[in-house]
Amino acid sequence: MIFTQGTAAGRITRRHLFAGPILLSPAWAMATWPSDALAAAAGDPSMAGPLGDIWVGASDAKVTLIEYAAVTCSHCAAFHVRTLPAIRTRWIDTGRVRFALRGLPLNPLDTAAFMLARADGGRNYYAITDLLFERQATWAFVPKPLDAMRDLLRQAGFDRARFGAILADQALYDHVNRVQARATEELGVHATPTLFVNDARYEGALTTEGFDEVIAKLPA
Repeated sequence: MIFTQGTAAGRITRRHLFAGPILLSPAWAMATWPSDALAAAAGDPSMAGPLGDIWVGASDAKVTLIEYAAVTCSHCAAFHVRTLPAIRTRWIDTGRVRFALRGLPLNPLDTAAFMLARADGGRNYYAITDLLFERQATWAFVPKPLDAMRDLLRQAGFDRARFGAILADQALYDHVNRVQARATEELGVHATPTLFVNDARYEGALTTEGFDEVIAKLPA
């Protein structure tokens, strides 16, 4: 999915987190392709902002997979539900690949979601983002998506008061949006999902087979 700068992406205000129905950009997919030289390296820890990355996999893995995604992006959801589990079994759990998800909000709803996922120091980051991806159709595309998200995340321990308190956290809000701003300004990321495999960029969700081909070309 492509996003554009403005209220729906780069200059979101906290007021928009509590606005009415959120309109999403049309779904759009790109073929995968490696990037040319970048102004910055995706693997630079500073690109993850003050909150840092939350890694899955062996710390000494030779391959890093960094994904920029939005929880309201249908292509991102498909990648997380259909493809990433196989990549995890084949490559991450075997110690070859290390994975990190970075939020790239397309709209205020995405910003809210990543703020909630980062609560408690990100202790339940992947449990929350996985749930949002898996159940995307039940909350992201309904008349009152923020209410539907709150109802869904009750099972993750977010009552109404805690949900509201997290979304009112200005510092957390700034940190989440800082990751997006650096990705667009320094890495030129303008679509979700965008994947970086050892800093080589692929726009659009790689298939399991496509990821296998990328890995096969890297030094063992």
